[in-house]
Amino acid sequence: MIDNIECILEAALFSSAEPLPVDKLAQLFSEENRPSNAEIRAHLAALKTFYENRGVELMEVASGYRFQARANTASFIQRLEERKPPRYSRAFLETLVLIAYRQPITRGEIEDVRGVAVNPNIIRTLMERDWIKIAGYRDVPGKPALLATTKTFLDYFNLKSISDLPALSELIDFEALEKKLGMGALLPTDAQPTEIQTELPLEEEVAVVGDGDNTDITEAHLAG
Repeated sequence: MIDNIECILEAALFSSAEPLPVDKLAQLFSEENRPSNAEIRAHLAALKTFYENRGVELMEVASGYRFQARANTASFIQRLEERKPPRYSRAFLETLVLIAYRQPITRGEIEDVRGVAVNPNIIRTLMERDWIKIAGYRDVPGKPALLATTKTFLDYFNLKSISDLPALSELIDFEALEKKLGMGALLPTDAQPTEIQTELPLEEEVAVVGDGDNTDITEAHLAG
């Protein structure tokens, strides 16, 4: 049996299209009856336990807390979606992995590792989806932009921080990563961005070195 505070938190989280941080959830209550942040976290933990064996789960991501469909329900939920899941090129996946694990990183540094020029459409798509941002500029001639991931990236992949990224060995399997990208954060509302469902064309690239084939990314490459 959940108490009144948990009912209020539950309703707010189900009603919100975005994750809600603790300080935002605190605003649900009047000042004289407002629980402390620690108390709110305790109630959220109780809610998480309450939903352990349900089709939805309470998750804490970088931007706060949210309810979402469990991963093992994804194949069923996708049957309701008329549009095809997105397709991602190997170049797209490799670029995203490099930015995530070696951030902040310049486009030139990505090209040095991959051995081919980065198609500007890939960077543009990542920025349009707010998965990456310009975090600064390298203090070298030309002042190249430094690319880093965003809170939206963390939220989409159910991460609280970059330190929660899985081991590199888990991401070298790009077919598995593409399936993960296609599934996304399955919310029990209509909050999932429609553009995430848009098919990304498989882009051709210009070779920088070698015969034009993509250089396989290994953990050594990512470690720098």
